[in-house]
Amino acid sequence: MARSAFCWGIDIGKCALKAVRCRLSAEPRKVTVEAFDYVEYPMLLTQPEADPVELVRAALQEFLGRNELRGDRVAVSVPGQSGLAKFIKLPPIEARKIPDIVKYEARQQIPFPLEQVVWDWQRLAGGIEEGGFVIDAEVAVFAMKREQVYKALAPLTQAGIEVDVLQLAPIALATMVMFDQLPDPATVNPEQPPASIVLVSMGVDATDIVVTNGMRIWQRSIPIGGSNFTRAIVQGMKLTFAKAEHLKRNAARAEDPKTVFKVMRPVFNEFAAEVQRSLNYFTGTDRTATIGRVLLLGNATKLRGLSDFVGKQLGLDVQRLENFRGLEGPDVLGAVAYRENRLAFGTAYGLALEGAGGPGIRTNLLPREIIHERLIEAKKPWALGAAVGLLAAAAISFVGMFLAWTTFAPNLYAGAFTRADGVKTQSQAAVAALEEARQRRDAAIAEQQALLRVEERRFQWLDMLRAVQSLLPRDPPGDSPENPADRRELHVTALDCQYFPDLKTWFDRVQQQWAETHAADEAAAEDAEAGGEGDAAAAEAAPAEAPPPALPQVEPPSGPGWVVQLTGYHYHNEDHHKPDEAAQFVRSTIVRGLLGEAGEVPVSAGPLAGQTVSVRELGIGHPVIVASSPVRTVRVAKEGGPAPNEPPRPELFPGAAPVGDQELALRRFDFTLQFCWRPVSPTERKPPAPPASDDPAMIQR
Repeated sequence: MARSAFCWGIDIGKCALKAVRCRLSAEPRKVTVEAFDYVEYPMLLTQPEADPVELVRAALQEFLGRNELRGDRVAVSVPGQSGLAKFIKLPPIEARKIPDIVKYEARQQIPFPLEQVVWDWQRLAGGIEEGGFVIDAEVAVFAMKREQVYKALAPLTQAGIEVDVLQLAPIALATMVMFDQLPDPATVNPEQPPASIVLVSMGVDATDIVVTNGMRIWQRSIPIGGSNFTRAIVQGMKLTFAKAEHLKRNAARAEDPKTVFKVMRPVFNEFAAEVQRSLNYFTGTDRTATIGRVLLLGNATKLRGLSDFVGKQLGLDVQRLENFRGLEGPDVLGAVAYRENRLAFGTAYGLALEGAGGPGIRTNLLPREIIHERLIEAKKPWALGAAVGLLAAAAISFVGMFLAWTTFAPNLYAGAFTRADGVKTQSQAAVAALEEARQRRDAAIAEQQALLRVEERRFQWLDMLRAVQSLLPRDPPGDSPENPADRRELHVTALDCQYFPDLKTWFDRVQQQWAETHAADEAAAEDAEAGGEGDAAAAEAAPAEAPPPALPQVEPPSGPGWVVQLTGYHYHNEDHHKPDEAAQFVRSTIVRGLLGEAGEVPVSAGPLAGQTVSVRELGIGHPVIVASSPVRTVRVAKEGGPAPNEPPRPELFPGAAPVGDQELALRRFDFTLQFCWRPVSPTERKPPAPPASDDPAMIQR
């Protein structure tokens, strides 16, 4: 059966059984309470003449007789003294390794083998997590001996109540305080946490002290409860336990209230001292914590003057927790029985909150084997139904197949099978013939395309060479200077090319070579700056050359293509040519043209035959000067000018003055230029759209 959204929180105390039925509200941080019950025992379980087992059994029977639990979850508490609670501060660690280190810490902190206990853990709200690492994280580990767990579950199991959550009473109180009295931890700055609330829940024989600010929890149980006040009256006034209990509850209306409070005064002092000792220990272990309020819980705290006395002794704001902020439900909150015992429902409230899936502590000390058994029991009806359905389907299938088999006559279908096989053979032959014809067609198309590309490719090299020739600098016709050093000429001594399946390989290598050369130049410059005065004088005497510019951040070439290499030199290096000299002269002429910034070439063939296109449309780009020599002075013949392919003379001259009548001393700069070329066939170039009738160019023509 599907579970409802409600959960019963049942607190089996030593004075009474307290229970509330709650569910999470639609409003944030609110819980709706639909029902409650308070079953007081005829006598305290700690009285010598009491039978605890029988009293609890009778209370559970009375509770079940008045309430329906079917379909609801059930959460039950056990006293804090029955279990172990440890709060461990973790070192900086990866979040995924927290379970492993918690298991290791559990083996160290729990004084029993883990096989003999039921334990669970939860990471608290504090700590910082960045990049998968957790800093200042704290985990809570709770454990209880296995035999103690089954002993606590025994009365509920005998009464037919299936428990879903088993929790320590102080932890249930901590959950209640964090939900009901503190802000949402998600809205709190971990570096500036709120002040801690101290919850003092007084029971019959013990008092649970819980200190929390929503991010850290500290708890302790002290062996002082409401029965200590009763025993003080028994000893001081020589009364029976029952009469002393009645007198304690009605001390203000007694015949001699002064005497009653006088005999209880030592217990008041001892109780306040234990609370003070606990708070001193807490503040000593956590120097950054601050105490805000002290809240008293439990029917025993109704004793007149207790809250004022404790507050005076502690020097803090002490008050009874009579109203729960997070509870809503006027039918329950307005009931007389609830209002008279509202101080006793704190633990039940926290249990119901955990069982309903609210925020806070979500650990569970219920043994895993019990949970697994319930899961199996819940799935048995479904498994049985599925098995029956499978058997029915198998039976129906068998009957159908059997009837079909009994009506089958092979001789009636032999001819049909033969014809079907023949048609299948013909179909396979037709498919094979079609595939063969498709392969022949594809081969013919591929051969045709290859022939077309060969016809077009014969013009590509001509276009590339024509483009390079047109981009070489030259003087206007009839206006060539007499001095070769003043002529705008680049002398190409060699042209070579290499095919690359991927031009990016070439471009990456060029970038790496440039980076290494640039780094070497910078190191040489630094060495020159660090040298002596003689080095400085030499540097001043040497001709200054502009540093090579950085490679532009362009999209690198990709795909197959050619790398064309031009090797040449020029004499445009005199002082009056600065700064357009050496490598800068190469950049401002042919490199600028290869970048597509100037110059167009005529097309040899294709739809654009006879027209001029840019070098980019020819697939030319990415020019780089990959090697160069320092400017040096060489001797060349004066008549006829320097031959383009004449090797340089090895003689060097200190100046640029003519030497002899037939020779000139010129300053020569050698370079090696590379650029990539991705040939574009003429058919791939789209002709320009014809101009409109009102185009001014067309009108002029």
